[in-house]
Amino acid sequence: MSYGDYLEQLTYLLFLKMADEQTKPPINKPSTIPKGLDWQSLQQEKGPELEEQYRHILESLGKGPGMLGVIFRKSQNRIQDPAKLKRLIDLINGEIWIGLDIDIKGAIYEGLLEKNAEDVKGGAGQYFTPRPLIKAIVEVIRPRPGETIYDPACGTGGFLLAAYDYVEKKYPIDKEQKKALRFETLGGKDVVDGVVRLCAINLFLHGIGGEESPIEVGDSLISDTGKRYKLVLTNPPFGKKSSITITNGDGKADKESLTYNRQDFSATTSNKQLNFLQHVKTLLEINGRAAVVVPDNVLFEGGAGETVRRKFLQECDVHTLLRLPTGVFYAQGVKANVLFFDKKPASDRPWTEKLWIYDLRTNKHFTLKTNPLKLDDLQDFIKCYNPENRHQREESERFKAFSYEELVKRDKASLDIFWLKDESLEDSDNLPAPEVLAAEIVESLETALGEFRAIYEELGEKPAEAKLS
Repeated sequence: MSYGDYLEQLTYLLFLKMADEQTKPPINKPSTIPKGLDWQSLQQEKGPELEEQYRHILESLGKGPGMLGVIFRKSQNRIQDPAKLKRLIDLINGEIWIGLDIDIKGAIYEGLLEKNAEDVKGGAGQYFTPRPLIKAIVEVIRPRPGETIYDPACGTGGFLLAAYDYVEKKYPIDKEQKKALRFETLGGKDVVDGVVRLCAINLFLHGIGGEESPIEVGDSLISDTGKRYKLVLTNPPFGKKSSITITNGDGKADKESLTYNRQDFSATTSNKQLNFLQHVKTLLEINGRAAVVVPDNVLFEGGAGETVRRKFLQECDVHTLLRLPTGVFYAQGVKANVLFFDKKPASDRPWTEKLWIYDLRTNKHFTLKTNPLKLDDLQDFIKCYNPENRHQREESERFKAFSYEELVKRDKASLDIFWLKDESLEDSDNLPAPEVLAAEIVESLETALGEFRAIYEELGEKPAEAKLS
């Protein structure tokens, strides 16, 4: 059983135990879980009967409405040994989880999620954005009480939780505002059932959401739901192309590029990141604010990429770009950035006056294990961003402004701009440590392999799995 499988089983059992605790003094809340499918029914069994009852509970609750349906949707028992299942139930039963401080419960589960993200082979890292980066983004975006916050690619809920914590701790909110923050402020969607499950229980353990889950399963890009939000914070999944797997009558599977034809999109493309960027613009209210993690290709790609960039510069205030260093994401092979913009009403003149770019990549070297990105590493960016009044900024060595006129005159309106000299190219004494250099080389190769794989798929061929040994 993988770590991800273990975490999933722990999620089911924790939810059942906490639901049971809420039915007892001093809470005395009516049970949301039908009798015979609850925690008590599990405790009464052992051996093969326990395994059978657990399977029955998962299957039955997965068909339920609201939070129950989200957490138990398509759930399966991965613990094949009834003795181990009994041991885990006894361990969970020995603690009063409702009595634990919300911050403690949340921190425990967040720690488990981060551990799960480290499982590179399992691919869980692509759903986990580094928490220091999330905190820095929320610190400069500054969500306020009453503002709705949404993440269309929510992963395990990092952005939503950070925004919730920020509002709760930064503002003296009253009881009604606190209730609205817990039940009416946050929303999210993800296409992967298991990830939505982890996100829903993560929010639940932090005291967010009641019987209805604020998170839903689905493909965000399929259509415009019509709902609009004040803030959208998101890190869409890595991987350049959207695709669907088609199986023919002989059982042979093939992938086809998935193109979204939406009236609200200014460009039709199978590039997943460009589609997410356009979707975020649609989701925002007028004067709504967004921060979106995007790979480098969104900044320089021609065709649909150029169309999208020119539209954004015209119709939104695209005011800040944070160039991220390599070695900060669990999913390797991605050179990423954070694009900050505000949606604006229709106008004859372009809304973007200046794009401020902060270069946190040149001459910066991070690795997940030996030198991970910390919040301290982002403090200079936060200071330069000047969240108190972002219209009053000063240039620095790493922070430069580029006018609208300069940007649209660039080839393909490319935003892929650097100005600092890479010291390692000029002086071998400035080369990073061997392990850092090796990690950066692997990351660059992974990026190149991803690009080649996308080209092969575009040509209708399936590439052989490339391995770096």
